[in-house]
Amino acid sequence: MGKVNFFILRNGIIERRHNTIYFVFKDEEDDLRKRILPVEKIYSIYAYGRITIKSGALSYLMKLGIPVHFFNKYGYYEGSMWPRESLISGELLVKQVEHYLSKEKRLELAKEFVRGSLDNILINLKYYERKYFGIEENVEKIKEILNEIEKANNIPELMSCEGRAREIYYHAWNRFIPEKFRFEKRSRRPPENMINALISFGNQLVYSVCLTEIYNTQLNPTISYLHEPFERRFSLALDIAEIFKPLLADRTIFRLINQEKIDESYFRKELNSCILNEKGKRKFLEMFEKRLKTTIRHRALGRKVSYQRLIRLECYKLIKHLIGMKRFKAFRIWW
Repeated sequence: MGKVNFFILRNGIIERRHNTIYFVFKDEEDDLRKRILPVEKIYSIYAYGRITIKSGALSYLMKLGIPVHFFNKYGYYEGSMWPRESLISGELLVKQVEHYLSKEKRLELAKEFVRGSLDNILINLKYYERKYFGIEENVEKIKEILNEIEKANNIPELMSCEGRAREIYYHAWNRFIPEKFRFEKRSRRPPENMINALISFGNQLVYSVCLTEIYNTQLNPTISYLHEPFERRFSLALDIAEIFKPLLADRTIFRLINQEKIDESYFRKELNSCILNEKGKRKFLEMFEKRLKTTIRHRALGRKVSYQRLIRLECYKLIKHLIGMKRFKAFRIWW
């Protein structure tokens, strides 16, 4: 993939002069700075500061097909500016809705999303199982939950299986991450400590990357199968993100803390909350972008593809399932 994701961490204004897009911001000395955004090389923009986009710039970005994703100070996704949809398929939309409305068809897809997710977290744990005592207990418990998936008769039962497995998975991290990052419980809005801040930040990133890839297909991001479709969120991205969190978010976190690339100085602690500061966000995004660009030889295609491209391929697999070409089998880490 030639184009790159562009991350903005400062507050500022995106404006257009002729066919050039600028980001205008104040530096540490409060001096006004202007930076050219290389739009011909940008795949999508992730805005973590308070950003104003002037209408001329917004129009040009949408014309070029560049989505802009917005996040709050905790790193939580807040919304996106989307180019006009160009890959619309009425036939596929009907099929998506049909598979949502059918309890049997929806449950089949939802189960495979969960199976794919749990198989991938097991692969992560098995990597550390060889080096650290006690992880095999967590692995066996998650395998037991995997066996329960087939017996689930509805979405709430399935979500319960997924939630219990993730709780076991997160507590297994305490076997191989430094003590200062130890996991006590999952806290989200806001995250209460460093490990929760990293998990929340990473998960929201994976969600927004999945959303970008869905946009580049004919899938409708609001129609989902594991998560309930709601207003103001693109729930199909949540479904697909479950599969890729272990590969993208979790492995980024493991590398950051086990290789001592991040410490307390990368966080800002507030009343009952802990979030990444600008330095921390920059470090996480740097590692995350490297992971997205990492390539692997695809077993079916016989060529190298990036981790980010794997998400697009997952969308295509889902489309084939919906139109009856090939049954959907979720991505599993094979290396």
